[in-house]
Amino acid sequence: MQAWPHPDIPKIPDAAPQPVRVHDSSTKELVTVGPESGTARLYVCGITPYDATHMGHANTYVTFDLLYRQWLDAGIEVNYVQNITDIDDPLLERANATGVDWRELADSQIELFRGDMTALGVIPPAHYIGAVEGIPLVLEALDQIPQDMLYQVEGEYRDWYFTAPRVSDFGDVAGLDHDAQIATFAERGGDPERPGKRDPLDTLVWQLERPGEPSWPGGDRGRGRPGWHIECTAIAHEYLGANIDVQGGGSDLAFPHHEMSAAQSHALTGEPFAKAYVHGGMVGLDGEKMSKSKGNLVKVSELRAEGVDPRAVRLGLLAHHYRGDWSWSAEVLAAAKQRLSTWQRAIMAGSGPVGADTLDAMRQTLRADLDAPTALAAVDAWAESALAGDGDDASAPALIADAVHALLGVDLRA
Repeated sequence: MQAWPHPDIPKIPDAAPQPVRVHDSSTKELVTVGPESGTARLYVCGITPYDATHMGHANTYVTFDLLYRQWLDAGIEVNYVQNITDIDDPLLERANATGVDWRELADSQIELFRGDMTALGVIPPAHYIGAVEGIPLVLEALDQIPQDMLYQVEGEYRDWYFTAPRVSDFGDVAGLDHDAQIATFAERGGDPERPGKRDPLDTLVWQLERPGEPSWPGGDRGRGRPGWHIECTAIAHEYLGANIDVQGGGSDLAFPHHEMSAAQSHALTGEPFAKAYVHGGMVGLDGEKMSKSKGNLVKVSELRAEGVDPRAVRLGLLAHHYRGDWSWSAEVLAAAKQRLSTWQRAIMAGSGPVGADTLDAMRQTLRADLDAPTALAAVDAWAESALAGDGDDASAPALIADAVHALLGVDLRA
């Protein structure tokens, strides 16, 4: 599947050696991520394309774009893989409710997502793989998983399940106790009470054909379609291998999605899925949870259609630490617009305080758990001084513009 164009990233002066550190959800500690040299391997879960791109989506992909940029600045290449769940129950339900063919709905939302990511300056994945496209990979992975960990339930539809709790490190990603696992599984698309399962936490890997629903050949497993979690396991395994550097997504994916994907990957390869699991916070609206069911989604495409500069949207996201839960509001957007205007005026000032000091400050804070708000504050301080006529470094405005573009993904010259 086609992703979106790669943004231009200016070259800035090389940095002194300094690791990129982020918060690992599994250990609850800051850990160094990425190799000392070579290529970092990053997998970020993509959207289910039936209502893209709301501000929660944008927050997730800007977060991991920020990580990608810090790796590049450290001289590390990145192999970034992202899936897109272009067949799943929520997509079919929305298609049926609206009377739109599920393929047309998916295609339209994927195209919106591509446009939003381009506008926000997000670096595209090297491999952007749809669930339908990945079905052969899913079937291959199911053949390679120890077969005693797979079984069919009894009943009208003899779907295939994976015995997730049998994996030795099951539960390490999210750190939930058993009761919380079952409750969260039920809340987030799982089926702990389905009759015939060996364990409530066993997870669907191949759903057999239902009347009126799309399906694909599954060989000996029967005609059907993949479960959600195995989709990511198979795609990541194919394009990144085992024990990748970072598995990323929103905090609502830690359980069950990342937990199940990790368990399946461990069964498939004999190694942990990832060295670190990194999760972004949830974005609300005016103090309430933003959700499709409440109908209070703020969409990037709608803001763009209203004439909002996507650079301001990105700055509004970066004004909040990626791990925190927060709310989008008119005030957040207004402050971001003002910040963008101030920074643009500052780089047109002709000179300012020494730019290298601000660049060093940005790097220090961004490599320490992607602390974008503090990096923004460093640029604010430089811009305020430049506009006040302080400093006579004529090269500083260009350096700051390049640094903001390369490290934060905001092109002040556009």
